[in-house]
Amino acid sequence: MLRDLLTTSRPLSWINTAYPFAAAYWMVTREIDAALIVGALFFLIPYNVAMYGINDVFDYASDLANPRKGGAEGAVLQPRMHRVTLVAAAVLCLPLAAVLVTFGSWPSWIALGISLFAVVAYSAPGLRFKERPFLDSITSSTHFVSPAVYGLLLAGAEWSVALYALLAAFFLWGMASHAFGAVQDVVPDRAGGIGSIATVLGAAWTVRFALAAWLAAGLLMLLTGWPGALAALFVIPYLALAAPFASVSDEDSGAANRGWRRFLGANYLVGFLVTMLLIAVAW
Repeated sequence: MLRDLLTTSRPLSWINTAYPFAAAYWMVTREIDAALIVGALFFLIPYNVAMYGINDVFDYASDLANPRKGGAEGAVLQPRMHRVTLVAAAVLCLPLAAVLVTFGSWPSWIALGISLFAVVAYSAPGLRFKERPFLDSITSSTHFVSPAVYGLLLAGAEWSVALYALLAAFFLWGMASHAFGAVQDVVPDRAGGIGSIATVLGAAWTVRFALAAWLAAGLLMLLTGWPGALAALFVIPYLALAAPFASVSDEDSGAANRGWRRFLGANYLVGFLVTMLLIAVAW
């Protein structure tokens, strides 16, 4: 049971939600306090168990027909684990979320609520934002940007043009990442009657959308001032790994999985560079 829960939570991607919160909060407060520790823990494990667990429970039928499921890219969660996973998500999330509420005020409560709503709405029956083209990419990006917004609000950040530009760039990065990830599933999604940004635009145009969004994210980073503007260069690895698929056909869209696997590695490289840049800004 624990192995299945671990697999479904995508440990390789835990850092993608915990880091934005922790970095945003610490850059404002420059303190390691209870709110930082609880928030980082919440967005590291419970948040991912909920986000990916709910997805794997309600995507079971389509995941059975998807050859890339069953490892780092998602679990094929057997029916016996469905109830356990949903209960585990609630048990892990709700107590820590309640503690986080005590640290903040209504703006941060709204941000936390939006974050948790997006986690549920992406996959849960009756909402299934993941099957609503373009809303799927918007919701997926919210999964990663909202922890940063929550961290900023919880820390009492002063809002500026540079900060808005940074968050907008991050949001475009998230949309591009989701869209590119959807390309590899065009064939199985269409076969299963599942809608996505990629099934609507087609494989090639979805890759081009991702490239444009990543490029726009880089340009927005130029508005953050020095040395933050250096982060504009961090989109280059993503452009390089996605560009070879800009003309991929729908029939061959599964080949984009090669680029997606490189994307997972690129996140760690870019995360390291972002960390070095944050250290430079802080000191």
